[in-house]
Amino acid sequence: MNIHEYQAKALFEKFGVPVPKGAPAKTPAEIDAALAQLPEGPTMVKSQIHAGGRGKGTFTDGFKGGVKFCKTKADAKELAGKMLGNTLVTAQTGPTGRKVQTVYFTVASDIKKEYYLAILLDRATSRPVIVASTEGGVEIEKVAHETPEKITKVFVDPGYGLADFQVRELTSQLGLAGVEAKNAAKLIRALFKCFWETDAAMVEVNPLITTPTGEVLALDAKVSFDDNALFRHPEIVALRDLNEEDPKEIEASKFALSYIALDGNIACLVNGAGLAMSTMDIIKHFGGTPANFLDVGGGASKEQVGAAFKIILGDPNVKGILVNIFGGIMDCNVIAQGIVEAVKEVGLTLPLVVRLEGNNVAAGKATLAASGLSLVSGDTMSDAAQKIVKLVAA
Repeated sequence: MNIHEYQAKALFEKFGVPVPKGAPAKTPAEIDAALAQLPEGPTMVKSQIHAGGRGKGTFTDGFKGGVKFCKTKADAKELAGKMLGNTLVTAQTGPTGRKVQTVYFTVASDIKKEYYLAILLDRATSRPVIVASTEGGVEIEKVAHETPEKITKVFVDPGYGLADFQVRELTSQLGLAGVEAKNAAKLIRALFKCFWETDAAMVEVNPLITTPTGEVLALDAKVSFDDNALFRHPEIVALRDLNEEDPKEIEASKFALSYIALDGNIACLVNGAGLAMSTMDIIKHFGGTPANFLDVGGGASKEQVGAAFKIILGDPNVKGILVNIFGGIMDCNVIAQGIVEAVKEVGLTLPLVVRLEGNNVAAGKATLAASGLSLVSGDTMSDAAQKIVKLVAA
């Protein structure tokens, strides 16, 4: 789960991570009240959407830049009015863009130097890793590709926690000394505590800045959380912005389905994330384009299968459906019954190819054969993929 910058910074403050003073506004009527919380002077206006590249983005009406520096609060108010309610297109939103439903005002900080700092889980070592670089304000992927020697990684033992010598290593690698190093050390410790205690999947500050007076501030903030741990954090769940999520993905989450919308026209209904990814790959291999990733899990019920079909059909781009089930724990006949009920309920007219294999597969195939539905069986995953690609192409 992702949250907005203004929410992330409010969370940072709770853990003692210093950030520039700021205030959000969700409606034009809230703009004056938000600006009143800031001192007069240079002010930043930031569009709040769940996507990067906001500063380089362009609104659909031609207005450029979702992050703006303003010399006065009056200028900030004017630009905020152009952003709020407008649709911002960035490199990460796709051509449709995202509607800006919140703007965030912050005091414009005097920047001495910019740095990069992030904490995430390294799956190879099963440990949190702190990633730092002197190249702040730049995409870390670009830094890693062009100047990897400028990236420092510190792996934290989850049993011991962040050690003082590791904090000193980070500040040293960033070239900080004196009061800057002292303030950076406090920030790093506070940021790690935030990451650890909220079950975050990633905490990223880009840029982290130093000021001429020796302050160290998180100028930007991006935080995502482990969905599997959200049951422990109702206060974080309350920060979820459904406006930033695909309605189909929201509906899927209600039925514990893992669904991600893609831009193709062949829908996939599969059990198991690995099999789902393989299914998408083989569709591409035979010339098709998957419309989604949909994992119904290892023990899906008939109700979940029915919900999955309805979600798939909510995508107008879908021109065909491939069901690919390998029954280990799952009973193939349960899936078959769910398919029959769902297809009859929604009145499916699109091509449907079903491949079943594994636990109770004979009963599952018999259920499909006796249903009278117009569907095509696939003997193997390869056979099923070729058939759905041909049917959609036709």
